[in-house]
Amino acid sequence: MRFGQLIIKNLTRRPARTALTLIALATAITAVVSLFAIANGFTRSFADVYSSHGVDIVVSRQGSADRLSSSIDQNFAEKIAGLPGVARTAPVMLETLSLEQEAIYGIPTMGILPDSWLLENYQFKERAAPLVPTEAVSQDGTQNSEPMTIMLGIHLAERLQKKVGQTLDLFEQPYRITGIFQSTSTWENGSLMLPLCQLQSLSDRSGQATYINVILEEPKSAGTAQTALQAIQDLDKRLLPLTTSDYVLTDTRMNIAHAMAWMTSVIALAIGTIGTLNTMLTSVMERTKEIGILRAIGWPRRRVVAMILCESCGLSLIASFLGILLAFALTWTLSSAPQARGLITPDISQQVILQGLSLAVLIGILGALLPAWRAAKLLPTEAFREN
Repeated sequence: MRFGQLIIKNLTRRPARTALTLIALATAITAVVSLFAIANGFTRSFADVYSSHGVDIVVSRQGSADRLSSSIDQNFAEKIAGLPGVARTAPVMLETLSLEQEAIYGIPTMGILPDSWLLENYQFKERAAPLVPTEAVSQDGTQNSEPMTIMLGIHLAERLQKKVGQTLDLFEQPYRITGIFQSTSTWENGSLMLPLCQLQSLSDRSGQATYINVILEEPKSAGTAQTALQAIQDLDKRLLPLTTSDYVLTDTRMNIAHAMAWMTSVIALAIGTIGTLNTMLTSVMERTKEIGILRAIGWPRRRVVAMILCESCGLSLIASFLGILLAFALTWTLSSAPQARGLITPDISQQVILQGLSLAVLIGILGALLPAWRAAKLLPTEAFREN
């Protein structure tokens, strides 16, 4: 019997035990790949919020524990726009609102100027009127009968089953839907958009913005970006200007998402290693006499070790392929669910797949070390004596 055939025979000798081990390992790999895919998709969607508009620099406030809760004077947008090398700026306010009557919570909400250039980068599925701020109370002190305006991302509109021209109640105030937009960012497709002054009023942050988007003049280079960053910093030491990539990569939410994925990997590694160790150690103990015969007919220790390692790694690799397939199915199902649409965009890239395969190989090696060492230490005489 050839070496490869012997390994296959050993793996299929106890089909029930092999199947249970495969299920356990595949579940661990599925969890790891899925979480990395969701974390990467979350980061990509967040980065698309800025890249879709061609933003080069994002300016927030120094010392904010959470960048999305940053608060700076919106008038800095005009001051930054006057700096050398800056083409245009746009203040943006971010909030998280809920539509309790529709049982939809945690909706990303953007406040922008009605004439902001940011609107140029959206594709409007429907649009009846511009995003015009409307006062809830008219100048004579009476209640304004004209609803305030709002725009919906395409995914949120589908979830609410709303169309342009209809109204949406927000904090017991009617808002007229004037547009349904689509963005390259999944995050924005599940969001609300209000005139900046109206969101400032709702959040009681008059004259404030969360951050300011900055586009540089051409030609763009690392040198011009650094010059612009320094010039913005010199305006006010409380400002924190960062390139778009740095802003996204250093965001607390992005770091938490990736940290959770790595923590899950460590837990999966521990569980997978213990499961593989148990399976392989039991297999070696059951085959003590067989291993003794192999040693008696001339098998060197390294060949016995290679056999155990190949069995363990083979088991882990099969589990990794099953786990990756399950991860594709699981993340697709999650992202297609109405509750998660617009929030989860899994990104199972080649890097994520390689991470899953690497984890599987590592589990196979670690889980086989002790059984392989025990099998290699067996002497033919001891093997026959134990049986």
